This record gives sequence, C-alpha cells and structure tokens, in this order.
Amino acid sequence: MIQKSLFDKMEAFTTPDELKSAGLYPYFRSIEENNDTEVVIEGKKLLMFGSNSYMGLTNHPKVIKAAKDAIDKYGSSCSGSRFLNGTSRLHIELEEKLASHVGKEAALVFTTGFQTNLGTVSALTGRNGVLILDELDHASIIEGSRLSFSRVLKFAHNNMHDLEDTLKSVQGEKIKMIVIDGIFSMEGDICNLPEITRLAKKYEALVMVDDAHALGVIGELGKGTADHFGLTDEVDIIMGTFSKSLASVGGFIASTKEIVNYLKHHSRPMIFSASIPPSAAAAAIAALEVMQQEPERQTRLWENTAYMAKALQELGFDINTSETPIIPIYIRDNFLTFQFTQELFKEGVFVNPVVSPAVRSDSSLVRLSIMATHTKAQLDFALEAIEKVASRLHVFTKS
Repeated sequence: MIQKSLFDKMEAFTTPDELKSAGLYPYFRSIEENNDTEVVIEGKKLLMFGSNSYMGLTNHPKVIKAAKDAIDKYGSSCSGSRFLNGTSRLHIELEEKLASHVGKEAALVFTTGFQTNLGTVSALTGRNGVLILDELDHASIIEGSRLSFSRVLKFAHNNMHDLEDTLKSVQGEKIKMIVIDGIFSMEGDICNLPEITRLAKKYEALVMVDDAHALGVIGELGKGTADHFGLTDEVDIIMGTFSKSLASVGGFIASTKEIVNYLKHHSRPMIFSASIPPSAAAAAIAALEVMQQEPERQTRLWENTAYMAKALQELGFDINTSETPIIPIYIRDNFLTFQFTQELFKEGVFVNPVVSPAVRSDSSLVRLSIMATHTKAQLDFALEAIEKVASRLHVFTKS
C-alpha cells in the first residue's frame, strides 16, 4: 500500500511532461560546445546569459592547463573523502590561498558549494543554539538549518528592523548565528552587512556570509562582501564556491583555525563525501591567481553590468533591487516566464527561468548573469532579442 501511494505520487507529477508538450521545458538542455560566452545546444549557437562564470575563466588557457597538469600528476580522482585518503597537496594549497585571499586564518574545501553550507550550518550551533536567517537565503543554508537541531528564525529580506526584533527575542540564548547571502542569487541585491554586523555585535551573535555569488564580483580583487564593506574582521565565517568566478566545482569555508578544525572533525557532508578531484582544485587555484593578477576583468564585469542594467530599465523592464551582475527581469507569471525563456532561446539567447517554488509565483523572473567576457556587441544582441520577445509577449515594455 505504501509503495502504491508513492508511485501514485510520482505518476501525479506531470508538470515536466506538460511543459514538454507545450514546447516550453527549459531544463537539462545538453550543451554540446562551451566557448565561454557562446554555447552550442541542439546544433544551435546561443549567447550564454545563464552562466555564473562572472570572471569568464572556464576557458582560460591557464585554468585549463592547470587542470590537465593535475590529472597527469594525481590522476582523475582521489577516490576518497578529505577525512581519509582524499586530501592532496593541491587541496591544502587551495585552502591556504583562499584563507589569505578573504583575510581569514584558515579555510576548508568541500566537494560542492551546497555541501559547504549544509556541512557548516548543520554542524556549528547545535541543539542549544539559534540560527537567524534572511528569508531569501539560499536553499543550502535552509537545508543546513533543518539538520542543525538548532532553533531557526527568519527575518524579512534585508529588513534590519525585523532582524533586530528577532535578535531581541533571543537575547538570553548563548549561541546565536546570523547566516546571510552576500549577494542574493535570484534578486541580485547585496546584504546590508554594516547594519547586520552592528546588530550582531550589540546582541552577541556570530555572522556567517555566503559569498557564492560575491567572490570575484565585489571587494578588492574580488575578495567578497566583507571586504567590499571593510568589515572582514567583523564577519566570523565566510563561505564561497568554485562554480562561479573560480571556474571549477566545490566550495570552502574560511574562518578561525578553531572553527575550521571543528568542522574538519564534525561536518558530516565533508567527512562522508569524496573530495573534489585534484584537477578541480588546480583549476580553482589557477582561476584565483588570474583573478588576482587581472583586476581589469572585474572592471569589465561592472562596466557590462552597468550598461545592461541601464538599458533594461530604459526599455521599461522591472529589475527590482538588483545592483550586481545578477539581473532579474521580473515577469511575475510562471507560464509567461517559461514562454519568455523559450522565445529568447529561439532568438539565440540562453537565460534561466526562475519560477515557483524557487520564488513565489508572483515573483517569477528571467535571470540574466553578466560576464566580464561579454562583448558590447553580445550585450546589444541580447537586448535587441529581449525587447523583441517582450513586445511579442506584451511583457513589461514602455511600448
């Protein structure tokens, strides 16, 4: 009976088939060629505006060579967890360089960014602690909080009055940690870190910042949110990923030696997962070095971002509070969002649809991710395609 109920539930899930029948299914598309800002899908060339490769380093010769050299020296995999046989010299080197880059004593590399948050948030505060989250924090933070056995409270997005009220309600608790995204991955806005750290100090709470989308993007040489605000010493834990600016896969935590040492021996997702391949570690090291040696990439990223954001607003699109290379075009209708995405695909532009349950259905959007390596011609091509599709679908244009 239980098995039949489960299979009934699976059979009732027909949304993907319905979207496929309507020609609107946008997921799991097979990329046949990846040439940084251009990709080939189903034999069709498209401009890539859905990648999180903000620095445009996935095809950089130095990054590719580092990965190939690592395979020659270490093989394709460590075939084990960091805890046992899965630590190579490259993992240690990467941790040392990351800790130095973000201004912390030590760092610890995890297999994915999701596991980094899952393994950190779930391990630190414990049954007697309190986790305080922005309501729009990444899913990995939410999942980590569920596994923590801690009391979990949320405050309204970037609402500092609500955060203070939440902190006041738990003044008597000994262990409190605020966990926030540095740059919010859907909305593209930046957390109010100056006020968050002020309130954390006032109410004796720790601060953890998820810099998955901020590393490489903000701060001097892409050091992230804490550096951007000059608050590195006020932030206790910095999290980052390699799958965005660092052109690889994996994630890391940077903090005090004591916190890193604790996580090494208590974070179950780290202990019980195979480590990232040496090639991935080598690629991340090389990407970090390029990022530090070529600050002009960050300058170009922000020039491209400013150009695109201004143009979209002038065309009449709603990009809400975005202030970073993540630029949402709010459609605020799930079906129209899928249509908009598919029509852009036909015009030669790859973007990502974001619909419920990832966001509320009245907040559905098409997310553009800007890269340092986008040319002005590519930006203009995308803008022309976006305007054309919007006019066709009667979506948020002044005309």
